[in-house]
Amino acid sequence: MRKGIVQVLCGEGRGKSACAIGLAVREVGRNKNIVIIQFLKGKNEASEMSRRLEPEIKVFSFERSEKHYCDLSEEEKQEEAANMQNGVNFAKKVLSTRGCDILILDEILGLVDFGIVQAADIAKLLEARAEDVDVIMTGIVFPEALSPYVDRISRIDSMEVKGDGREPG
Repeated sequence: MRKGIVQVLCGEGRGKSACAIGLAVREVGRNKNIVIIQFLKGKNEASEMSRRLEPEIKVFSFERSEKHYCDLSEEEKQEEAANMQNGVNFAKKVLSTRGCDILILDEILGLVDFGIVQAADIAKLLEARAEDVDVIMTGIVFPEALSPYVDRISRIDSMEVKGDGREPG
């Protein structure tokens, strides 16, 4: 049996989620079962994505608000934090029951930044995974406490693109 890997896509640059989704699309072609759980993006973005990717890729979001987390009132943030904690619990269940071949936890690292979960909570989640399941996590800041659980880190830095991006500036 092959050993799964844990990969992180992090940094200030744009395209981390798109990269993770691209990896998922590639693996669908190899008959892999993919689950994506999105955090911190509001329910509309996940809803749109699931309409386009399902049934080949299952997309979940536990947020109820149509607004991004940063745009919520403190009361709404508390409610959404509880919803996102349910998403983390669902991820743990998916990993422990081998509910997929590849689990993408989109913006899960942001939950640490906002104090919704601790890095130790993500470590416990990773410890629960079946050995042959791949996990891809995205977010801006990588908590060093997760280093022992991660096989590959790709940092995406911001870059200014001049013109239309097709020609050198």
